Amino acid sequence: MLADLVAQYGYAAVLLGSLLEGETVLLLAGIAVHQGLLSFPVVVGLAFVCGTIGDQVLFRLGRRYGVNLLARSPSMMARAALVHRQIERHQNVLIVGVRFMYGLRLVGPFVIGMSEVSTTRFALLNILGAAIWAPLVVGVGYMFGETIGWLITDLGHYEALGLALVVAVAALVIMVRLRRKREKEEAAVEP
Repeated sequence: MLADLVAQYGYAAVLLGSLLEGETVLLLAGIAVHQGLLSFPVVVGLAFVCGTIGDQVLFRLGRRYGVNLLARSPSMMARAALVHRQIERHQNVLIVGVRFMYGLRLVGPFVIGMSEVSTTRFALLNILGAAIWAPLVVGVGYMFGETIGWLITDLGHYEALGLALVVAVAALVIMVRLRRKREKEEAAVEP
């Protein structure tokens, strides 16, 4: 059932997720790729294209409406100040890496749009960032899927040992409680 849903709607989720924050969706998509439910090249391609488009739209919104929108959102102002400081010091690195920075994935391109960074420079560096980000995050999800598969296979070998351990701990807890109860009863009987 779940596999059918992922196979049917997985690419749509990648498309929407990549337009927004994206990492969680791409990690899950990487696991689905490992399970054979989605295609690695298609997931990476969608993530690359949609991630690039999403950042371009945010950049253009920042360029056009940034000051007015930022004034209405005090919570964004602190993150915007951080991005502004970083733009002054490390413009190229920031544009490529902003999609990897927690809490700045959406605010970053918006605030960069408010800066003096040219549209062409942002577009080229944004494409480079997306080209690194998409296969990296999907690949990490794929590797996580591999690890989950390995753990599930290995757990089968240790299932009997784990069950015996749980039974032994439960028996020990019961014995300790019975002994304490008996000690309390004996202490209550003694004068």
